[in-house]
Amino acid sequence: MPDLPHLLAFIAAGWLLNLTPGPDVLYIVTNSLRSGVRAGIVAGLGITAGCFVHIFAAAVGVGTLMATSAAAFTVLKYVGAAYLLYLGVRMVLSRAAPSADLGKAAAAVSGERTLKAIFLGGFWTNVLNPKVALFFLAFVPQFIAPGADNKALYFVLLGVLFNLNAIPVNVGWAVAAGWMARRGAVQKGMHWLDRVAGVLFIGFGLKLAFTDAPAVRIGH
Repeated sequence: MPDLPHLLAFIAAGWLLNLTPGPDVLYIVTNSLRSGVRAGIVAGLGITAGCFVHIFAAAVGVGTLMATSAAAFTVLKYVGAAYLLYLGVRMVLSRAAPSADLGKAAAAVSGERTLKAIFLGGFWTNVLNPKVALFFLAFVPQFIAPGADNKALYFVLLGVLFNLNAIPVNVGWAVAAGWMARRGAVQKGMHWLDRVAGVLFIGFGLKLAFTDAPAVRIGH
């Protein structure tokens, strides 16, 4: 494991990276704006669960396969892009709910099925993005000593630490968006916010679809 200064640098870098807006942050903020803080937190937990898949997959070599196999990367890339495009188009085409139905819509969020769908949406948004796996392969090994006896174990430990450190950041995004949702202007413009978020999701999907498999340096 890295010494304390390097470990603190790893944690700080992780927080800064998780503060950077992207598909995951947009998914959390959108759900929190539309359905409240609880929904945003559940969205973040789904994303966290998806990150765990990438961490353990990278540790056992699946991530390395995607980094070295253009075909494997391309398949997952197009599946992930299609999912982001699906989310975006669905939001762009969504209809505005009458003001009388806003209370009913908010109450429906507390239903287990709705929260489960939000969680699974965050999970698949993350799992189907091969760039997440490549990020872990490129970022985490920089903090593992070249002479470490069990690099795979250290990779998992650092990956888990990175993922757990992301939870407070995700909760912060959810709380901030939930606070904004309670403002009257945001509620009135929620339909247009859905459309803007949908366009952004479509943009992320297109960007992913046209992304070439990058050369990732594995280890040192």
